[in-house]
Amino acid sequence: MTVFVDTSAIYALLDRDDDGHVRALRGQELLMGEDLVTHSYVLAEVISLVRQRLGPDATARLIDDFLPALRVVDVDEGLRARATEAYRNAVRSAVSFVDRTSFELMRQLGISRAFALDSDFDTAGFVLVS
Repeated sequence: MTVFVDTSAIYALLDRDDDGHVRALRGQELLMGEDLVTHSYVLAEVISLVRQRLGPDATARLIDDFLPALRVVDVDEGLRARATEAYRNAVRSAVSFVDRTSFELMRQLGISRAFALDSDFDTAGFVLVS
């Protein structure tokens, strides 16, 4: 089964001091053998976040050890347009543009489960795996 992977889960796996680290490790165990998918905005977000907070060694580990396990969907014009419209329609919400893009991709691909520590996925109607 396909599971969407969010920045929050990837980051928590890498940062042992993160409040969600143990939860992310449990989620990772549950997802062995699953088709893991994310998108290019999450990739940009998590690489930047890990480099900024955890440094170059953790970033290299992310790129070498974690990213090969993910199928990364490039955000095309149609997905970006749908995410932009959804974001504009809920601009007062605290949900990030990257998360709105994730929700639109999940709907497009028929994905109902998310490996995320972010409650916005649950609020949007997806099942959290963690």
